[in-house]
Amino acid sequence: MTAEPMAAAPASGDPVRFDVEYPDQLSRLLIFFKWLLVIPHLIIIGVLGMVQYVITIVAFFTILFTKKYPEGLFNIAVGVMRWNANANAYMLLLRDEYPPFSWEPGEYPLSLEIDYPDELSRWAPLYKWLLIIPNLIALVIVAIVAYFLLFIAWFAILFTGKFPRGMFDFVVGTMRWGLRVNAYLYLMRDEYPPFSLK
Repeated sequence: MTAEPMAAAPASGDPVRFDVEYPDQLSRLLIFFKWLLVIPHLIIIGVLGMVQYVITIVAFFTILFTKKYPEGLFNIAVGVMRWNANANAYMLLLRDEYPPFSWEPGEYPLSLEIDYPDELSRWAPLYKWLLIIPNLIALVIVAIVAYFLLFIAWFAILFTGKFPRGMFDFVVGTMRWGLRVNAYLYLMRDEYPPFSLK
């Protein structure tokens, strides 16, 4: 019987919560190979991304007529986002444990939870793509900074076996921001994502 890794605590009271458990030590050797080892996950995530696209189209019409996101499809969409987050946490050097081929919560030392909405705005799917543009521009700038920090963190891990905590928190915050934007764009939540890493 193997012990399940503890999931990180939710980040806030936001309806989209994401966090990654900070590792005490990281492998100095694994940083050379993670990009190669994650390829099977990236292939599956590519296929699941197409599934999520179809789910979003179905949800679009369902929300227009019923103001509801079908709960079963919502759970699949959250699962796809969780699988992607697991693979990204590994690929971005945040964790050394190989991600599971699963979207179930609690199987990797990170948490991603999205609250299911009781009701959604009927007309919001028609204009969300336009409202999110300023948020996307800001997120791209923050992501560029995060990738620069990852470059520095790569060397820090190589020499010390540790991901500097401030840089780690910035990268996790960037992922959190991106997941909130995705939940908004995928029509899963109506709350406009905050311009925030927290």
